[in-house]
Amino acid sequence: MEIQPHPGHFKLWSELELHEFQHKFVIKAVESTDQGFAIRRSDGTVEPLNGDDVSTNSRKVSTIYGVVGTIRSLSATHVLVITSRKEVGSYVGFPVFRVMSMKFLSCNEALRLPNYQEKRDEAYFRTLLRVIESTPGLYYSYETDITLSLQRRFKLTEGRMSKPIWKQADPRFVWNRNILEELIENKLDGFIIPLIQGSFQTEQLKLKTSPATIILISRRCTRRLGTRMWRRGSNLEGDTANFIETEQLLEFEGFRSSLLQIRGSIPLIWEQIVDLSYKPRLNVIDHDQTSKVVERHFRDVTQRYGETIAIDLTDKHGDEGQLSAAFAAEMQKLPNVRYVSFDFHHYCGKANLENIQVLYDQVSEDFEKQGYFLVDAEGKILLEQKGVIRSNCIDCLDRTNVTQSYLAQKSLNAQLLRLGVLSSEEGISIFSEDFEIFRTLWVEQGDEISLEYSGTHALKRDLVRYGKQTMAGLIKDGISSISRYFLNNFQDGVRQDAIDLVSGHYTVNINNPSPFQQNGFESFSYLPVASALIIGGLTATSVSLNQAGRNAQTIVSSIICAGVAAGMMALIKTNGRQICSRPRLCGLL
Repeated sequence: MEIQPHPGHFKLWSELELHEFQHKFVIKAVESTDQGFAIRRSDGTVEPLNGDDVSTNSRKVSTIYGVVGTIRSLSATHVLVITSRKEVGSYVGFPVFRVMSMKFLSCNEALRLPNYQEKRDEAYFRTLLRVIESTPGLYYSYETDITLSLQRRFKLTEGRMSKPIWKQADPRFVWNRNILEELIENKLDGFIIPLIQGSFQTEQLKLKTSPATIILISRRCTRRLGTRMWRRGSNLEGDTANFIETEQLLEFEGFRSSLLQIRGSIPLIWEQIVDLSYKPRLNVIDHDQTSKVVERHFRDVTQRYGETIAIDLTDKHGDEGQLSAAFAAEMQKLPNVRYVSFDFHHYCGKANLENIQVLYDQVSEDFEKQGYFLVDAEGKILLEQKGVIRSNCIDCLDRTNVTQSYLAQKSLNAQLLRLGVLSSEEGISIFSEDFEIFRTLWVEQGDEISLEYSGTHALKRDLVRYGKQTMAGLIKDGISSISRYFLNNFQDGVRQDAIDLVSGHYTVNINNPSPFQQNGFESFSYLPVASALIIGGLTATSVSLNQAGRNAQTIVSSIICAGVAAGMMALIKTNGRQICSRPRLCGLL
């Protein structure tokens, strides 16, 4: 099933035919129709092609662009396929695509579940499948592995490129790794597409003399994948929520350079459970494994990336201050990792972004020593990046993105200086059009990874794009904040369950107890009723108060209506955690 247009180079089948028969699905490569496989509709079993599969006419034929994997629900096996794609650029010379749409092909749907609870559970699992189909920010290439940074690619053996792409990939960043097992077992290497979730942005820069290409690629780690409020901090293995590796690449006259940065939630065991309040309380869990968790996290980071500088951008007061103080106390126990605390809101609040220079002054010497990766047109390594900066705020979105873009700009200036494009007194900012492109890349990257974690665009976008806050930006931030509140409280529980299902943190088993047994309030059942009673009570109170001067009976009615409304509001506030949408499949750790 392997196509090898160049010796030692593995390539996947890039366009497939999906044939739908009464008893099976058949998937064949357009370039070579004898290459493919069949899936029995009775039980989802994957089989090799036979002569009839190649020659028989099917009742429906469509074009698909990849097989993402298989998932089981209680009554069926579901095969996820890519139905549309968009080419978004290239990585080390090979095209990169974004998944635009996916759909599940369901097998053995005729299976009847014996009882009401199982039917109810199956309906919920089907809801999760629809959420998975609409997963944002998925990217892949048919011709190269995009999970590895440029430096790692050049440091690996040449023979690795001849292996199937899924074997080349870093499993931390393969979004569909868990659902590829059946394809791997059947040795369908030419059809196995590793997807990353994150962002891929690329643009052309004009500069002074020759054009250059700048690429920004972010890779989300799948070990603690999840949504903003339901995946915070670290698990016991030291894997943190919203851990993302971001690589900025520059291609200029045959030279390639790369800067890696990472972000991730504060690696303590902590939570922030939604409860209908605008900003739920942070809770640092006093766990006897806390110190070991922090040590495990940074041991993994330093082994992979080298010398590490941990930049903590959280506030130094309130709940954030308590979390930051706990983090600082643990970091004092790790002499090999430099910890830098920088209260971003204190220094850069009120649009004072220029004060981020205070942070840079603290880390510049070590940051410049870490350097960046540089390789010439012949593939000779000229420089290596010898460490990494790990940034975090609370969400590792908005403040973190502003900080990373600032550091990336400093590194880009150094790279352009080394390549002879700039003098020591110049920076990318002297090219107004190119500087706007650079900033826009970072804004769009921040938006995309924010959508994946929080469900909305990033905040503080204007600080990245313009270096200051604008009124339009403040309005957009306000809208995004309201949207985050709604999504985090009323939708993210379901989204978290879908993520846990596709990432393998939960496996459906018909012999296990139902994870969806009612326990207290159900948000979908009780919230609309409670909201209607509050609105009705307030409306009735308002109407009766307008008539309150007429008789005592109207005053009594007003008091009763106001009491009902106040009672329902108190009930909702008291049971906020139960009313909010919450995940059912996995615990917080």
